[in-house]
Amino acid sequence: MIRIESKRNKFTYNIYHIVKAFYPGEDVEQKVDGQQESLVTLYMPGDSSFSVFSEEIGLPSVQDPDEQRLQEEKWAVTRRVYQYLAEVNGGGLAWGILTGVRPTKLIMQKIEAGIGREEILRSFQEEDFVSPEKAELAYEIACREHELLSRLDCAEGFSLYVGIPFCPSVCSYCSFSSSPIDQWRDRVDGYLDALVKEIRALGKMAAGRKPDTVYIGGGTPTTLEPEQLDRLLSTITECFDISRALEFTIEAGRPDSITEEKLRVIRKYPVTRISVNPQTMQQKTLDLVGRRHTVKDVVNAFQMARKLGFDNINMDLIAGLPGENAEDMRDTLSRVKELGPDSLTVHALAIKRAAKFGQEGRTAELHSEISQMVEEASRCARSMSLQPYYLYRQKNIAGNFENVGYAEVDKAGIYNILIMEEKQTILAAGAGASTKILLREPIKEKNGKGVGIIRIENVKNITEYISRIDEMIERKGEWLWR
Repeated sequence: MIRIESKRNKFTYNIYHIVKAFYPGEDVEQKVDGQQESLVTLYMPGDSSFSVFSEEIGLPSVQDPDEQRLQEEKWAVTRRVYQYLAEVNGGGLAWGILTGVRPTKLIMQKIEAGIGREEILRSFQEEDFVSPEKAELAYEIACREHELLSRLDCAEGFSLYVGIPFCPSVCSYCSFSSSPIDQWRDRVDGYLDALVKEIRALGKMAAGRKPDTVYIGGGTPTTLEPEQLDRLLSTITECFDISRALEFTIEAGRPDSITEEKLRVIRKYPVTRISVNPQTMQQKTLDLVGRRHTVKDVVNAFQMARKLGFDNINMDLIAGLPGENAEDMRDTLSRVKELGPDSLTVHALAIKRAAKFGQEGRTAELHSEISQMVEEASRCARSMSLQPYYLYRQKNIAGNFENVGYAEVDKAGIYNILIMEEKQTILAAGAGASTKILLREPIKEKNGKGVGIIRIENVKNITEYISRIDEMIERKGEWLWR
């Protein structure tokens, strides 16, 4: 058990996540006490402790600090705690003190402010303790994102997301809002009725506007039967003018849900990008994590899609799955390279509480194997002429690493960039789908802060989504295009 006692609530978020990154297997307890003398004290295993005082970080003690002073204090304390933990553990974290999911967003803001490359890299490395390799990677990706987004009118355009919350089975590491299709066969048409109603309503709200990207995700969209998939795609193309869309993605995902008939239905529509996601090419691991398909199924599904003319296929992999080491990742990458996907997304395992692994109390170990896997994946992707184009991080991610998307030139997943950088309104339909509305003018909250994005969440429960669909639609209409 590690205990964090802090003088201000402002300190707790960053310090908690940094401590968890260094000690993923430890329980961490937090306590805020405004009367204590130290700004932060860590009580470590083995009866050792470490305290940070105002004088130590070079800031005079004041009774009622303003917001700017609180920010200075927060980052000064965070840096001091990080330095202590790095010293105790014999080395730091790849992303230093950055705990957020969007490190490239920080760089994008600096680029747009006219700050040069050298200053950006210096700040990341010296002030945030990010490793030189990760700082360079983030800068490279931010520049590529900046160039791709320059092709869009982000202020006036929008993207459309449609969620299908069903999977052939639920993977042990998955925390997404998805349910086994076998338990919902007799309710899928009812779900589609509600989903079609929401899509039609969004189409009317967006009348006169054309989406830049369309993304059908989940879950696994190809758990739908061919006629259901046809109904969904025909509704989208009827309700939205996608003549100028830069991409139209269907996350086919699980190979055990892909059939030739379903792929032929998809080919009837202007879909430009699909996914065939193995996560690993090790059969022992597929069996362990609850994916009911074989490595051969992955190969067959991919080759079938190629034969039918799909020329932009993504594959997802996960580094750090239970029982796997760097040699397993090398073997997986070798098999994937033989197939030759047009893009490759490499995730570091993140164990969430909602996932089966999280409920079992498993933790993602901080060890060198994860680092080797991530590095091997990067080298393999570049050897396939795939360049990194987007990056994000998650809480409880193995080794405090990151998820990176690699793609051929002009085959990057633009929706993936938009969802991370929050540069455009995203209309979302389906159970658990999250609409993000970019406001023309920021609105002020009670604390005086300006808010430029409104998030509207659909309910995750499928039954409630069906019964409350009118409410889901009405909530979006209150904010859209304000």
